[in-house]
Amino acid sequence: MKIASLLAAAALVSLPSVGAAAASPAPGPVLSQNDFLARLNALCGQRFEGRVVTTDAADATFASERLIMHVRDCSADEVRIPFAVGDDRSRTWVVTKTETGLRLKHDHRHEDGTTDVLHWYGGDTANAGTADRQEFPVDAESIALFNANDAAVSTTNVWAMEVHPDRMFAYELRRPNRHFRVEFDLTKPVAD
Repeated sequence: MKIASLLAAAALVSLPSVGAAAASPAPGPVLSQNDFLARLNALCGQRFEGRVVTTDAADATFASERLIMHVRDCSADEVRIPFAVGDDRSRTWVVTKTETGLRLKHDHRHEDGTTDVLHWYGGDTANAGTADRQEFPVDAESIALFNANDAAVSTTNVWAMEVHPDRMFAYELRRPNRHFRVEFDLTKPVAD
């Protein structure tokens, strides 16, 4: 009887290490990042109007224009979101699943479709984030691009996106002395 009790106790003592190993994050996006991408996919095909909610004087032009995001070109691994500022349709946010998390890149093009000098910048998630919010610190490739194009002020950028289903989507940029945030009303899809 004592041997059975000792074996049972030994089994219980070993359970935390088994549980801890099972709880270790595996390579690749975690559940919250997969949920975040699924939330973006749930918006696929829809357009939403937004507004600048920060008060930086540098955002006056954006704040005075009609802001539309269009969630489209969706798959389990990537979502493309064109962002129109008035008639300027040069920007597309691209969220992609990677082997280690999520990546946000900015596809900037001229009206004729050629790429802007500041094109394909962004970053990868550095932590799990949440199903509601993911942050993307600037990556080395983007830092090099900014430094080469007199945009060194952007080398500390951290972009963020939020998806609060049936309520709000947000796009945000932060760096020292700079905060830009646009919020989109998900309760009212727009036709164009």
